[in-house]
Amino acid sequence: MTDPAQPIRVLLADDETMIRAGVSLILRHADGIDVVADAADGRQAVEAAAVHRPDVVLLDIRMPVCDGLAAIGPLLALDPAPRVVMLTTFGDEDNVLRALRAGAAGFLLKDEGPQELISAVRAAAAGDAVLSPGVTGTVVTRMLRGDGTASEVPDPEDRRRIDSLTAREREVLAMLGRGLSNHDIAERLGIGIGTVKTHVGAILEKSGCASRVQAALLAHRAGLAT
Repeated sequence: MTDPAQPIRVLLADDETMIRAGVSLILRHADGIDVVADAADGRQAVEAAAVHRPDVVLLDIRMPVCDGLAAIGPLLALDPAPRVVMLTTFGDEDNVLRALRAGAAGFLLKDEGPQELISAVRAAAAGDAVLSPGVTGTVVTRMLRGDGTASEVPDPEDRRRIDSLTAREREVLAMLGRGLSNHDIAERLGIGIGTVKTHVGAILEKSGCASRVQAALLAHRAGLAT
């Protein structure tokens, strides 16, 4: 999570100059957001991230030299690791699945409006998942099973991961599975947002999930989010 007193540091990677220029222009005019660098491919993105230490990386999936999928691992290996949000189109669902499984914090459609872009950056920096509504349902369904339902008998490994959580953490995990933000979870449970963040951090650590998205999928597979 970023320090709310400091601007959110953003790195943008996209091989299209006009896309980089447009996204940068939008973000530079948003309060509390600072575009610290941009890159034309995944390799440049990793190199720039190592120097500039962004809080959030907006990463195009399809780029020359090194695409966004190949850059996720090296980016998440940085210390501290940035939150990686994939920039995508409707036709990239297969690659989005691969990105989420690799630990990306979410995905954002390139045709989203300026306010949606700004909100996505702020959500990612706050530790929330970033999922464009237009394709979320399809992607989550495909990441579960062909029919989108949870298994009647959870996988033993998933069961072990769930059993490692406290009762409160399982409650929070179920709400992550339903797509609730930290703010929404705090209101539902009558606790502070800081406490929710602590629970989410514990869930990710104990379950071995690399992101809220992976944790939400775990909740679905285990039948907690129904």
